[in-house]
Amino acid sequence: MRKRIIPLIFLTSILILTLILFSMSFVSAESNVCCEKLKTGQFCQNAPIVECDTSFETAPTSCESTNFCSVGTCIDSQEGLCEGPISKNVCNNGGGVWDPRAATEVPQCNEGCCIVGDGAFIATQTRCKKMASDYGTQTNFNPSITSEVQCSANAGGDIKGACTFEKESAKTCKLLTKTECNSMKGDSQNSNVDFFEGILCSDETLGTNCGPTEETTCVPGQDEVYFVDSCGNLANVYDFNKIKDKDYWSKIVSKEDSCNAIGNNANSLSCGNCNYPLSTCLAYKRGETSVPNVGNYI
Repeated sequence: MRKRIIPLIFLTSILILTLILFSMSFVSAESNVCCEKLKTGQFCQNAPIVECDTSFETAPTSCESTNFCSVGTCIDSQEGLCEGPISKNVCNNGGGVWDPRAATEVPQCNEGCCIVGDGAFIATQTRCKKMASDYGTQTNFNPSITSEVQCSANAGGDIKGACTFEKESAKTCKLLTKTECNSMKGDSQNSNVDFFEGILCSDETLGTNCGPTEETTCVPGQDEVYFVDSCGNLANVYDFNKIKDKDYWSKIVSKEDSCNAIGNNANSLSCGNCNYPLSTCLAYKRGETSVPNVGNYI
């Protein structure tokens, strides 16, 4: 009887050991390791070892604890872009330059307000330069503005309009770009500074001390004769037929939409829409030029 018990105990021990080994191998296959790359293509993932690409590294720990999957910032110096946190290998495989620091600690990743044409957005200075180059404009980058809201307020910086403000208890106006108008807000002598895109200072709805006149002028570098308002601001192209037209003294009208845009208007008494080299703005000279209907320029 005793001899039969011993083999039974032996067989039981082998069975238990087999079950333990099987359980260990099952747990080992199912427990996560750090895969530098999965068979499905993703980098630095915690997954069962059977899912790892065997041509890359693995480690029996979380990816955050490994050197090959430590994260930092990936810099694309051509495009001026910074991405992170991202692993070194992912960055290098994508053609970027990896930096172990966070993006906020990398100087070339510092962002500011970039103004390109009529648009404004937050970007790095390198990105801003590239965008400006792509659009054929000068770089306008302000590192002191990092808020999207503040940056958007500077959009359309080259667009002209009426800049109204109060100075010495009087509400007055200057025809400026949006950027120029916004800069006036930093002057303690001015208050209630507002910008009205595409509007002339002579627009009576603004309630300023600027209004229409019969005066005209030439502008250096331009060919047209322009009306001038009572504050000395430029208005629209001189058009005698619209001298009393409130709308013409309210909104900025382009050269293309001004009087006789397809003609040369040389020596015209009523239209100052000159077209160089066929015609250009000149001061009236007795005996040498025609006499304009109003103003001193033709």
